[in-house]
Amino acid sequence: MNSQSCVSIQKEWDIVAARQMGREIAKQLGFGTVDQARITTAISELARNIYLYAGEGQICFEIVETLEQKGMTIVATDSGPGIEDLSLVMQDGYTTSGGLGAGLPGVRRLMDDFDMESEVGHGTRIVTTKWVR
Repeated sequence: MNSQSCVSIQKEWDIVAARQMGREIAKQLGFGTVDQARITTAISELARNIYLYAGEGQICFEIVETLEQKGMTIVATDSGPGIEDLSLVMQDGYTTSGGLGAGLPGVRRLMDDFDMESEVGHGTRIVTTKWVR
């Protein structure tokens, strides 16, 4: 079963909508409250990055199932300025917005799988998955 739901990120309020949709899907999949909070935090971070740096993009949720496990994949895409130095933004404490800098390294720690591709001038795509334990 592969169903996908997306939230368009264009204004600050869309971050809240993405969080709510993500938490609801996580709950339906059987994630515990701690993992629901981790997923919601990751969504906030990804959606806020789109809002702050790209202006617009989308957060999509996909339910993934294998024979052994099921989980939830979050795909954040934008066609913003892109990230010049991926290794730099993955360093703890790195921030360009004056935020806490938990940012993308935080998302990587909160989730089980994390993959990022970015092309300067074309945008960024981040795919991250959490598996039900």
